[in-house]
Amino acid sequence: MTAFEKLAAHAARLRSAKAADLLAADPARPTDLALRVGPVYANFARQGYDRAALAELLALGEGKQLASAFRRLFDGDKVNVTEGRAALHTALRSNLSQAAVAREAFATASEVRQRMGRMVAALETSGITDIVSVGIGGSDLGPRLVADALRPVSGARLRVHFISNVDGAAMQRTLAGLDSATTAGILISKTFGTQETLLNGAILRDWLGGSERLYAVSANPERAAAAFDIAAERVLPMWDWVGGRYSLWSAVGFPIALAIGFDKFEALLAGAAEMDAHALDTPLARNLPVLHALTAVWNRNLLGHAAHGVMTYDQRLALLPAYLQQLVMESLGKSIKLDGTPVDGETVPVWWGGAGTDVQHSFFQALHQGTQIVPLDFVGTVRNDDPYAENHLALQSNLLAQSEALANGQANADPHRSYAGGRPGTMFLLDALTPQSLGALIAMYEHSVYVQSVVWGINAFDQFGVELGKQLANGLLPALKGEAQASDPVTQALLAELKSRG
Repeated sequence: MTAFEKLAAHAARLRSAKAADLLAADPARPTDLALRVGPVYANFARQGYDRAALAELLALGEGKQLASAFRRLFDGDKVNVTEGRAALHTALRSNLSQAAVAREAFATASEVRQRMGRMVAALETSGITDIVSVGIGGSDLGPRLVADALRPVSGARLRVHFISNVDGAAMQRTLAGLDSATTAGILISKTFGTQETLLNGAILRDWLGGSERLYAVSANPERAAAAFDIAAERVLPMWDWVGGRYSLWSAVGFPIALAIGFDKFEALLAGAAEMDAHALDTPLARNLPVLHALTAVWNRNLLGHAAHGVMTYDQRLALLPAYLQQLVMESLGKSIKLDGTPVDGETVPVWWGGAGTDVQHSFFQALHQGTQIVPLDFVGTVRNDDPYAENHLALQSNLLAQSEALANGQANADPHRSYAGGRPGTMFLLDALTPQSLGALIAMYEHSVYVQSVVWGINAFDQFGVELGKQLANGLLPALKGEAQASDPVTQALLAELKSRG
């Protein structure tokens, strides 16, 4: 029998098992299926596998040689097979390899980071009060998440605002509240060919009255300088060995450092480096990213769950689900294996989520009593930083209650008031929301994504699926201007409607 055939037998055996049954058969689950990495605690006791099934999952991981796969990643092997590139985002924050290419990448990244630190210090004393960061996708979601989560309540030297959408309303509303004389801008684009960033960057440059207070982060600094006349000393590099959605640890994190301070940006990287060392050196059975990834494989491939939710019981992490949507779905949304053949079975589920307790009053009805089971990641914090202790206790009580209710359910003679339970969940508790804990949590998700890609035999580091729509959009601009015709008949009808009502 193959590993997946053995796992399928376990899934069939456990499909109707209740959480209470698993706990009764194995009273040590609550502690034995939990582990800690620095400031991050994780508990898998409410997942729907028992020790025998978990052992088979770990055997699957051993068969996929996950330890060697991590070493290839950290050593700068060309794990991005379709583009012939390394994926050395770990070298942006940790120096855990003896390979020359990885050590050179770490040294290069460290040098750029120190230069960025000097730029942050200069801006903090320049009289600038506001920063507008323009980017999209990986050039926006990571920096936006971290800046929003960790920005101080008061005392920040600089206010950082993020623009991503090409919709001009976003730029209009942001600029309306700012003073152009005390504002600077950052344009972040790996290629400096992204339509949204170029259009929004031009608006920002014109509003600022020129490029003197514009900065850029790009793997194509010459194009940045040519397109916006940004002086070389205000351009920070990024590299083709860092994918956009893995890049917040690089100069793409410039707006993070401006929002929270350079020392806290370095602490963010230190937290991620701690998780890197854990992922690289820890046996699979106690390796947090590996357990998270294998649990995802169990829920997707063996139990057939087509969605996955992330619920953050800390308002400051409200943007985490949006960040993870790109990290996970852009990385794992593949149907072709590395060898060019179709994948066997399913890959990534739909990732979504929101912030508790708000989401309890919107879509939790479907999670509790709907027909589709959605496995969840719950993320909470042990200590709060605000002065409202009763609120934090209420938040924690809801976090614990929802996880318990979804797992255990509750019988009732009235079927409308009955809860089936059996909804699996993994609990993450951060000691507090700090740069270190957030860096470790994000790195954990990065490594989990990589492990899932190895198990499925796909490439987590390309994203060709985003290109077709962009190409068509560029081709349709002349049609919208009346300079050409669309070839697709439905698009022709839609263009006619736009023109008739415009």
